[in-house]
Amino acid sequence: MTSFIGRSTEIETAAGLLARHRLVTLTGPGGAGKTRLAGEVAADQPDQYLDGVWWVDLATVSESTAVAATIADAVGAPAVGGRLSTLCAHLTTWRSLLCLDNAEHLLDGVASTVEAVLRGCPQIAVLVTSREPLGVPGEAVLGVPPLSDDDALSLFVDRARLMQPSFTLDESNEAAIRSIAAHLDGIPLALELAAAWVRTLPPQQVEAALDDRFSLLVRGPRGAQRRQRTLAGSIDWSHALLDEIDRVVFRRLAVFAGTFGLAAARALCAGGTVTAAEVLPALGRLVDKSLVVAEERGGESRYRLLETIRAYAAARLVEAEDHAALRERHLAWYLRFVEAAEADREVDADRWRRVLHIEYDNLRSALEWGVTADEPRAGRELAASLAWLWHLDRRGREGIDFLHRAIDRAPNERSRLQARLMTGLALVADTAGPLDVEYDAAARAVELAAEIGDEGLRALGLNLLAVGCFYTDLDEAWRLCEQAHVAARAGRNTFVLGGARALQAIILHLRDRHAEAEAIIDATVQQCLQHHRGVLSTVLTYQAEGALAGGDPARGLDLAAQALLVAEPLADHLRVGLARSVLAQIKALTGDLVGAAELIDPVLRLVEGVEDEVFVPGLHYAVAMLSMRRGDPQAAIAWLQRAAASTDRGVATWLAGRALPRLGAALAAAGRRDDAVAVLGRAIDVARRLQLPGPLAEAYAVQAELAAAEPDGLTRAVELHHAALTIRVDHDLQAAQPDSLEALARIGAAIRPTPDDVRVLYAAGSARAKSGLPCGTDQQRAYDSTAADLRRALGEPAFARAAAEGARLTLDQGVEYARRARGRRGRPNTGWSSLTPTELQVVRLITEGLTNPQIAARLFMSRGTVKTHLSHIFTKLGTANRTELAAAAIDRRVPTTRRSPAG
Repeated sequence: MTSFIGRSTEIETAAGLLARHRLVTLTGPGGAGKTRLAGEVAADQPDQYLDGVWWVDLATVSESTAVAATIADAVGAPAVGGRLSTLCAHLTTWRSLLCLDNAEHLLDGVASTVEAVLRGCPQIAVLVTSREPLGVPGEAVLGVPPLSDDDALSLFVDRARLMQPSFTLDESNEAAIRSIAAHLDGIPLALELAAAWVRTLPPQQVEAALDDRFSLLVRGPRGAQRRQRTLAGSIDWSHALLDEIDRVVFRRLAVFAGTFGLAAARALCAGGTVTAAEVLPALGRLVDKSLVVAEERGGESRYRLLETIRAYAAARLVEAEDHAALRERHLAWYLRFVEAAEADREVDADRWRRVLHIEYDNLRSALEWGVTADEPRAGRELAASLAWLWHLDRRGREGIDFLHRAIDRAPNERSRLQARLMTGLALVADTAGPLDVEYDAAARAVELAAEIGDEGLRALGLNLLAVGCFYTDLDEAWRLCEQAHVAARAGRNTFVLGGARALQAIILHLRDRHAEAEAIIDATVQQCLQHHRGVLSTVLTYQAEGALAGGDPARGLDLAAQALLVAEPLADHLRVGLARSVLAQIKALTGDLVGAAELIDPVLRLVEGVEDEVFVPGLHYAVAMLSMRRGDPQAAIAWLQRAAASTDRGVATWLAGRALPRLGAALAAAGRRDDAVAVLGRAIDVARRLQLPGPLAEAYAVQAELAAAEPDGLTRAVELHHAALTIRVDHDLQAAQPDSLEALARIGAAIRPTPDDVRVLYAAGSARAKSGLPCGTDQQRAYDSTAADLRRALGEPAFARAAAEGARLTLDQGVEYARRARGRRGRPNTGWSSLTPTELQVVRLITEGLTNPQIAARLFMSRGTVKTHLSHIFTKLGTANRTELAAAAIDRRVPTTRRSPAG
């Protein structure tokens, strides 16, 4: 906000060093102008660094171990795992300049972090400001010299005119100003501090005062550089010239970390000899004297102390007052601040987040003090109050740590506060580490909330319990959502009213009951979620998947794009990554491989090297799909194996259930048949346990292709493809039905070609064209080969006639043709050998005593389909009812444990 004076030589030199070296450190004493010089150098660099110039202020970082995390936050890397490895993975392909300001108090942490970044990210350059070099190999060091005499004079005059616009340089004061510059060794900060007094003192008196003050500072700490002593003297002198009110306010401002607002300054600086009304004038005087920096952030005036000055003020605070008492007041004020802001969360969640983000440095500082205090209640209250922020923020891992520490301060307490902390822990884990979700914490929260009679808190706990088992037990998750919804009505918990129904809708989408899922997301639920971007974005992604599965990729693209738009302000890896992944999958399936890659590449850069620590559901499938479409099954296998191994408390998740069939297909494509067989067997077990129709149909289809490659395996392949088709029809999975039709036409042509095979094949092709879901390269090759085989077998006239008829068929008509052709390939019309594998399954389940609805649930088909199968079975076997059928099955010794069509 002030003009930059001089330094043309230093700017040119630093720029030249950056052109030849990847690490340049600007060294010099505090106040030498390192930061301003670095800013000027960086401002001239954008053309050289296509991915941006990134500024990282390390002044508020107190531990070397936090350096990597601070840089990662600044550049938007995910807050997961080892922050250094995450940072390197994030920057590995970037061409950027990192400017690390104020590194001197964190030399070890900065040195190790910079060295790792330079080794792992070949296009990253680093510009550092520090009082001493980092000592990293390859480091180019530029000592920032004092300003030249003329530049020092110009700086003093410029800053003096800010204080007193009528100030002029003339013969009467030039000598005094040059003397001041010489006394202060041309250090910019010292000159600014001296110039701040020209409204009160003429330069001649400033010069005299400096002489007196420095005479006291000649014998400073042994070994300290003269410029350090000079700067300390200038600050000490400035402090000595303050009146008592300004001194008190100045030293009390040291309690703040980062920036602070006027309200906080009034609350913490007033007291004793200082009234609240006196704080603002004092703050203005401190800004005038360059002891406090004023800036604008988020539409309000913010203030901060430069690092050196804050350290000086903190020392004065310890000398003059009870530092611990002020820290307690700081904690209490920010606790009230967060609690007051909570009212905005349901009204304007984005504004609420912005307000808390601006104060986050102070919130973190207050928490650190509070959770370690002898009386930790206020710190525990603050941790509980920040759970929603961490839930919606990439700092979730840090939040989990704070919440654990807060809970551990009173592990056996049975209070509402403990219930809030437990609930908060599960809430934050929901997004920061869902597969490590604190299920026990949520269970304890529900128990405590019930004990104290807080239905709203109990509703949230139940909802989080549902999330805790959502990945492995969808039925239990559904049941808990029902309980949460009832409790939410009683406790008037708006979020859970929408959140519980949203989770149920997601469960229905996972089970391919898409129409039922859409019915749940009514206007009431949407209203409940309008202020909860995370849940709303997630629901939109599953709606997008449902639209795609139903054969409407255009709507799927629109919904996924909406999900990304809703999620992006959250800037977290989970929701943004999920939305990008689903949008990329749909783009890939519509043939836009370039667009899909552009969407997914930023997510891949974020998680590279920490894939096992970052949770982005959908990422594995999107990358695998792209890989398969590009003809690279090995790459797909690597990604799908991670998802296929997904477990929660040792039980396979639905993430694994979705990944396993695709992994089986990739293994088969790579020629690893035995591995594919084993994976598909597991896929079927998981899909049946979790009732995942789509993945089960996928597994059947891949097994069918493996069977078709075996001697005498074509009949079994037909039955497996029909089993897959039945599931896809029963659940209206129109996007996948053309796959089944093309496969059945291909195998039918291999057994005994008929015109129906041509009709089915061309009906599938027509359906693809209408839906906008084209074949992949391998699929198209197989389609063309099947068409050529049928043309040769049937002759051109018959083929052309059937192809034209098929192209006019709807998808449903094509399915009917495929089913009509079933059984025409040599299967007997009656007797046990005439039963299809699906019909044999129905027989076995009847002998086990299952009802039609139970059979429908077990086999993922409608009750009407079960009745149709029974009718066919009765006709083929000559039985009249279920009792006769069961008796006949027992006489024939049909085993209840016999493998299904998939086996």
